[in-house]
Amino acid sequence: MKQGEIYRKRVLDAILERKLSGTGAVLVEGPKWCGKTTTCEQHAKSALYMADPMRRDRYLVQAEVDITELMKGEQPRLIDEWQDAPKFWDAIRYDVDHSAGWGHYILTGSAVPPDDRHERSGKKGIVHSGTGRIVRVKMRPMSLWESEESSGAVSLGALFKGVPFKPGKAIDRSLKDTAYLVCRGGWPQSVLQGGELALDRAFEYVDAVVNSDISRVDGVSRDPRRVRLLLRSYARQQGTQSTIVNIRKDMTIGDGHGPDDDTVSSYLNALRKIFVIEDSEAWCPALRSRAAIRMSPTRYFSDPSIATAALGLCPEDLMNDIRTYGLFFETMVMRDLRVYADTLNGSVSHYLDRNGLACDAVVHLRNGTSGLVEVKLGGESLIDEGAKTLNELSGIIDTSRQSEVAFKMIVTASGDFAYQRKDGIIVCPISALKP
Repeated sequence: MKQGEIYRKRVLDAILERKLSGTGAVLVEGPKWCGKTTTCEQHAKSALYMADPMRRDRYLVQAEVDITELMKGEQPRLIDEWQDAPKFWDAIRYDVDHSAGWGHYILTGSAVPPDDRHERSGKKGIVHSGTGRIVRVKMRPMSLWESEESSGAVSLGALFKGVPFKPGKAIDRSLKDTAYLVCRGGWPQSVLQGGELALDRAFEYVDAVVNSDISRVDGVSRDPRRVRLLLRSYARQQGTQSTIVNIRKDMTIGDGHGPDDDTVSSYLNALRKIFVIEDSEAWCPALRSRAAIRMSPTRYFSDPSIATAALGLCPEDLMNDIRTYGLFFETMVMRDLRVYADTLNGSVSHYLDRNGLACDAVVHLRNGTSGLVEVKLGGESLIDEGAKTLNELSGIIDTSRQSEVAFKMIVTASGDFAYQRKDGIIVCPISALKP
């Protein structure tokens, strides 16, 4: 964090504090620029920055000779971008195993460690899983609650606890205002900058992914032109269960030449390793009907601004193409729901069956309770459409074999008030949600 900047608390702060109180080390993973280092610095008493250009080479040599020297320092000790020296994993696991108490280390990583590359080069990679010693948590770009752009009138946690819903004020925004938030994304630096300047960060992020990050993750050189085509194709298919074959066909250039399926898969795996994409898995509830559930994942980026930047779109472009706007808004809702669900030890998935019944998001907790969420830009007809879906899906869930749905909600892009319909469905602007 730069001198003079005010730290904005993140949802992860409470999660990290809780994990440190009961485990030896915590690994915080997530995309570059989402605020991992800054947040972890709030909880660490000493730090080692592997990406420091003045010391990186010396650190890498020391890691090969005796990595324990780099681990010395007041605890909790932060090892930032630990994956640059994968030997940290086993060394920290061993030290935790032979140390009293909890909360010895915090690791951050913006990429899954390149085990394969180290094996090919003859270097020893990670040997042990770290189970029971190192706990993984994921950090994402800022939700609107974290960036102080949501009133927090509607709490997911309260709804899951059965607290009676109370109507509440949202931060009033127009569709155009929300389109700006979609294109800006939740990058902390963008949030702090604001205005038109903040929109540049997403374009810079995409450029970094295309030109370096996707190749650095595992040492495999990848064609920047193909990476950009893939990002554009993925952006066009946000919120769908599009197959690898469809993505490949969409990437084919005018002369008919394009990558094969294996190449597309390898590129997508690399994007997952650097947390650029985060697909939604299928929810499989107990049903009264025999409808077959489709298991294909729904395609999403970790932040909606990656999609808009990949396609070169600005807020005005979204306003001129409402259908595309709706898909990218859905990605923003998924981002925020995932951030909020983390505090509840929950996760977010989707539902789709062979009859075409689909639900955008299902928030489900470890105890088996779930909340159903439809995403709509707004307007009475779209809200009625979302309500029909929610009522139909909740009606076919077999409550003799699983818990009843805790709540049904429609999240909208605009509006100044969260309210409950006569059928019990909550209509909530995204600017009223909190964990």
